[in-house]
Amino acid sequence: MESIKEIFRIGRGPSSSHTMGPVRAAKRYRKRHPEARSFRVTLYGSLALTGKGHLTDVSVMRELEPAHVEIVWKKNESKPFHPNALTFEVADAGQPADLWLVYSVGGGKIVDEQTKDQQAVHVYSQENMQDVLDYYKKTGKTFWELVFETEGDPIRSYLAQVWEVMKSAIEKGLKHEGLLPGGLKLQRKAASYYAKSLGLKDYARVTSRIFSYALAVAEENASGGEVVTAPTCGSAGILPAVLKMSQEHFKISDEKVIRALATAGLIGNIVKHNASISGAEVGCQGEVGTACAMAAAAATQIGGGTPAQIEYAAEMGLEHHLGLTCDPVNGLVQIPCIERNVHAAVRAFDAARYSILSDGRHFISFDTVTRVMKQTGKDLPSLYKETSLGGLAVFGDKDFVDN
Repeated sequence: MESIKEIFRIGRGPSSSHTMGPVRAAKRYRKRHPEARSFRVTLYGSLALTGKGHLTDVSVMRELEPAHVEIVWKKNESKPFHPNALTFEVADAGQPADLWLVYSVGGGKIVDEQTKDQQAVHVYSQENMQDVLDYYKKTGKTFWELVFETEGDPIRSYLAQVWEVMKSAIEKGLKHEGLLPGGLKLQRKAASYYAKSLGLKDYARVTSRIFSYALAVAEENASGGEVVTAPTCGSAGILPAVLKMSQEHFKISDEKVIRALATAGLIGNIVKHNASISGAEVGCQGEVGTACAMAAAAATQIGGGTPAQIEYAAEMGLEHHLGLTCDPVNGLVQIPCIERNVHAAVRAFDAARYSILSDGRHFISFDTVTRVMKQTGKDLPSLYKETSLGGLAVFGDKDFVDN
């Protein structure tokens, strides 16, 4: 498996695959042609179908400034390697086009024709959850200790930076009010939910606070603010909300939160390595489902859970999102994405409590659920995988227009 830095990427929303990935590609291409005065960028498949709502065109054009940029939308053409594909070419008269085909494969990562088949740089010898549990049985060291032992001090400082960005996104999201961009006329809710949570007690206060934190980050992401992929932009509100509430509830230090982040990153890494975190590839189960598993594992560790209980919580977080479609209305990371962040965060918190009450023994393993999620993603028709051609994207859009 790769470094967990690949799971936690810092950047601007609203989408890791449709915004962060294309932005990284545009930056790289611009460096190749610093003197070019015009470019042509062609978006294929999922990128073309929901690129407008994800600000793909706006973000790419911004990176290629001050050059003129022509965006070509090929909604009915997909590349075989991955549904998120785009090409860059120089459009200056008399200059070589230098056509570059790029794939945005999820979580902000990009590959091209030369690198798509290259093996990732593996820093972990472990391949799946069972390997991690076997490491614990052999050494007595748990998830976060494996991460720090494998990746060293640099990962600790990087995770500290990740946590600062997550906290900042919550703080900004709780301050901002008004309409979200995109035309759905969707009001921000984080600030009002937080204010209402102050008058509640016990479990109602805890869940309402989680609601407000998840809303804060998801709304910042939807407006193009700075967030951390966890493992994607579309699911970026789940883990920060659970970590923030866990820190308040258990009154723990940032250092313990950073350890929990390491555990969460390892969980996300296992899913990414053995299945996918790309909504365009496996649907929202790969994004929100994985994020819920990551958050459930982190909360279980903070709550004093054993490695077996951590695995159980992660398994529940992913299992109970199996089959979740990616069907954003108008191609925006707003409906149903924002509410999914909210409810997955509470589900993660509850999964942690459920697993801690147990002895950690259960029937279906995390590795089994990961394999099932991958197969389920293959079985899902493409209209349910970030194309906005089916599900809520179709019927929800009609409801919006009719009302």
